[in-house]
Amino acid sequence: MSDNEKLIRQCQQKSRKAFEELYKKFSPFVYGICLRYAKNRDEAQDILQDCFIKIMDRIGDFRFEGSFEGWLQRMAVNESLNYLRLGRNSFSDMDEENADAEDERADIVSDMTAKELLDLISKLPDGYRTIFNMYVIEGYQHNEIAGILNITESTSRSQLKKAREYLIGLIRNEIKM
Repeated sequence: MSDNEKLIRQCQQKSRKAFEELYKKFSPFVYGICLRYAKNRDEAQDILQDCFIKIMDRIGDFRFEGSFEGWLQRMAVNESLNYLRLGRNSFSDMDEENADAEDERADIVSDMTAKELLDLISKLPDGYRTIFNMYVIEGYQHNEIAGILNITESTSRSQLKKAREYLIGLIRNEIKM
């Protein structure tokens, strides 16, 4: 039995000490996910706390059938989205024809380092940041995003397109400096 499995099993038995150890071990990983969706570090910290409350409540649901990190990631993404659903996000509709238009300038984003991109992503407006994270980083498809956020697929596409355009503007501003 691995150390992680022992720790998780102790948490499932409601060991406070084990849960504190779990928090210390995995909070940086979960915080990184929360930070991608949050406007700032304070908001990410709020989401992190909410996430670990939910993890503590649902640790008994983990069945050791997949990776624990994958389970934590799903919990963190879902909790981040729940936090944003409280009225903090606004998604504007755009017709599908414009949403599908290719923008060659978006290739600039693919040439950046992960840290540079994550720093810029944190500067995106809520709706753009949420869609960009879900599509580009988490790997959701537009139909999945639409279902999760209760928006249309074309809205998801348009938000992604606008997020890329916004990022390009941020990149251009940084290059000029």
